[in-house]
Amino acid sequence: MWDSETNYYWYMGEAMLLHGVTSTVDIGNGAEVALKHSKAVRHGKIGGPRTFVGLSMSGGSEGRDTGFETPLSPDRIPRSAEDAREIAKRFIAGGADFLVFNDGSLPLEYVKAAFEEAHNAGKAAFIRATGPHVDPRQGVLAGADALPHAAAIDKLLAKDPPSYRGNQTSIDGYFYMDDAKANDLIPFLVQHNVALVPSLFRKGLGFQSGYARFEEQDRNLFSDPNLRVYYPEDRIQNLLLNYERAEPAPDVRELRSNAYRNALRFYRQFVEAGGRILAGSDAPNNCAPGLCVHHELEIFEEAGLTPHQMIQAVTKWPAEALRVQNELGTIEEGKLADLVIVNEDPLQDIRNLRKIDAVIFDGRLQDRTFHSWYRTPFLSNVSRSGNPVVEALPWVVALQEATEGGGGGRGGDPPTVPPPGIETISPYIVTEGDPTLTLVIQGFNFFHRSQVYFDGLPVSAERVSGTELRVTIDESLLRRAGRFGIVVKNPGPLRDNEGWGDGTSNRAHLLVDFRY
Repeated sequence: MWDSETNYYWYMGEAMLLHGVTSTVDIGNGAEVALKHSKAVRHGKIGGPRTFVGLSMSGGSEGRDTGFETPLSPDRIPRSAEDAREIAKRFIAGGADFLVFNDGSLPLEYVKAAFEEAHNAGKAAFIRATGPHVDPRQGVLAGADALPHAAAIDKLLAKDPPSYRGNQTSIDGYFYMDDAKANDLIPFLVQHNVALVPSLFRKGLGFQSGYARFEEQDRNLFSDPNLRVYYPEDRIQNLLLNYERAEPAPDVRELRSNAYRNALRFYRQFVEAGGRILAGSDAPNNCAPGLCVHHELEIFEEAGLTPHQMIQAVTKWPAEALRVQNELGTIEEGKLADLVIVNEDPLQDIRNLRKIDAVIFDGRLQDRTFHSWYRTPFLSNVSRSGNPVVEALPWVVALQEATEGGGGGRGGDPPTVPPPGIETISPYIVTEGDPTLTLVIQGFNFFHRSQVYFDGLPVSAERVSGTELRVTIDESLLRRAGRFGIVVKNPGPLRDNEGWGDGTSNRAHLLVDFRY
């Protein structure tokens, strides 16, 4: 089974496999870390579902280009259609499974150029087409294979679009649904073979008929003591707080209830017309990983989908949307052996998909219990910074402007020093078992007494200049895969550094990949 919309964090892996989810479309995790995690899972080095990774190109309002980013850093801002094409080529060559635009704020020709490159390479293309330049209809015409969150579909359905802006995570917009517009939009979407990921658990929380049961099952899941050893407590509490929201005012509740019913009706009509919807949870912020896929299917049942359609929504249809139907999605000779064996027939009751006897991932029987020691070496996660090789680059640019760079002369350090900043490290990916490494750090405010720390340990560093350090990483520190932090610290006395910390630089990371 697939979860077709997640923001994948490393601690979700066991919960997803336990509930039969063997593949996930990861729309939130980025950069080299996500790719190394995905590769390790597929080679059996890490436990968890297959993560199909989209290294995102953002909308124009969210990118963070400083010029020091690595080639696969997400949230790049293309400046032209040709630039978008080149970024797409780079991401695809680097290993992205699909391309995704986070919104519709960039010109349509940028989206078309990137999607053309994706399709030329046999890769899928996704977009949250929330405008203002690209709406869902334009995104589909540009070549989108799927629309995460079915973002802004409700805006296209609204009777009076200027009065409603649209929201990718809200159900409210469906209150304004015009049946005539729905009847026009549905055949258009079907004709262009685009899949919708409606995320109805998140959008309609509190209005589903199984709402009380969902809460009970989530609370029961998080009562497992072995899971709670490593699953962040704040994430658990934030998720469970969703069930404790204040009851809305009667008029608001009536609006949202009607909106929820309209949404269910629209997606039923879409599927009846030949359209494909995918079960995507948007886990883990709003629902329990793995378990939420089953909840989403129950909502699809409430909408009126047949059990066969619901099974396709977590097997065949997502594989087709990701253009990997030759490997996954159906049980056929020559395909990857990802199987969920259940004890009762889900065609009789979709809840029987939870009555799992065994999960087989890539031909290997999985242990369906939680383990307190579960970890992944890269600790892949979703963050606004996108898991970069060098963190806080905008801070670095501002620090350099504030301190005017520098690093002391040949004769020694000045009496007081400013904090250091890291711009790049090279290399930034090595392989476990490699010999002793000389790592080059480029930045500024490096002094003779600057100290480099690798994974919290002080290591030998030679100051080449105020803008370059050569660091020796002993082979004993490279014997295991992982993502290891690197900082430079200038011990005092510090200059008047109000607002710039304690003399410690921003953090860089050396990725030590598995040896395959």
